[in-house]
Amino acid sequence: MEKGLSSITTSSNKEGLPLTPHSNFKTASTDDDLAHILFNIKSSKTSAVINYGASWCRVCSEILPAFHRLSNNFPKLSFVYADIDECPETTQHIRYTPTFQFFRDGEKVDEMYGAGEERLRDRAWLHS
Repeated sequence: MEKGLSSITTSSNKEGLPLTPHSNFKTASTDDDLAHILFNIKSSKTSAVINYGASWCRVCSEILPAFHRLSNNFPKLSFVYADIDECPETTQHIRYTPTFQFFRDGEKVDEMYGAGEERLRDRAWLHS
C-alpha cells in the first residue's frame, strides 16, 4: 500500500464500515493524503468518485455505508472518502456535505450534492 493512504483493511474502521474485499476504497485522513490521492487520480487517469463529508453531518453518516457498498459493486472505480474537517486545506472548495465528485480519465466530469443512494448508484454506473 502506498504511504499515507488509508485503505480499509480491518473488520471495521472509525466510521464503522465493514471490510471491503476490494482495494478500491480509500480514506483521506489528512490534507497530504487527499492531495496524494488527487494527484494519483489525475496522473494515472483513474476513474474515481470522491465523497466529501463530515463526521457531524447526519446525511453524510447515512449515505457513507451505501457509498462503501457501491465500492463492492464497481471494482474498477476508485472510491475515496474525505472528511472536510480532517482535510481543511484541500477541501476549501467544498460548500455542501455530502458532495460527490466523479472523475474519468483523470478529469472531474460530474458533481452531485446531497444524498440519495439510487442517484449515487446511477452516477457510479454512468462514470465507471
